[in-house]
Amino acid sequence: MIFSRDSLLLYAITDRSWLGERSLCEQVELAIQGGVTCVQLREKDLGENELIDEAMVLKKVCHSYGVPLIVNDNWHAALKAGADGVHVGIEDSPVAEIRRIAGSNFIIGATAKTVQQAQDAENAGADYLGVGAVFPSPTKKNAVRITRDMLREICGSVKIPSVAIGGITLENVSEITGCGEAGIAVVSAVFAADDVKSAAAALINKLRKQL
Repeated sequence: MIFSRDSLLLYAITDRSWLGERSLCEQVELAIQGGVTCVQLREKDLGENELIDEAMVLKKVCHSYGVPLIVNDNWHAALKAGADGVHVGIEDSPVAEIRRIAGSNFIIGATAKTVQQAQDAENAGADYLGVGAVFPSPTKKNAVRITRDMLREICGSVKIPSVAIGGITLENVSEITGCGEAGIAVVSAVFAADDVKSAAAALINKLRKQL
């Protein structure tokens, strides 16, 4: 799986809250058809075996479109499922440890809310950063907010690409474009939409004009 800065333009993070009558795979496939360039499987409540099974199914869907699949937090499950990588938070497993065990071809994303955290993650071997929350987030009520200036400073402090995350919608994305980010990470802006494919298409079209 080829991973580059372009893979981060529209990064969608799954959430079962809005599945309705569709399966997670169906939702993800619609999102990719709309233009999503990277998918993160985020399942806080699944056991490891269930997570591996889910990741293996989603991997087939993502790879059929040439889109990377990242697993949230659990890098052991990501490796066992053959996913392309993992995204870890500041308090999760150290990036350096994951890199040492997983090798150079495994994608590692890391959360950063400060320049120091960004530089530490880069030095430890991270491939990209998730920077935010740039707006109040409906999925993380207590997320620490960062300003537009902080986003620009963090993105400019490292050589690896960054994605802005946190409460981003089609209506407010213009407020944080131009800060050096490679793209945006969204949850509800895609998966809470009545028409997932159209929501993704509207976002990707706007991003291509503004980033």
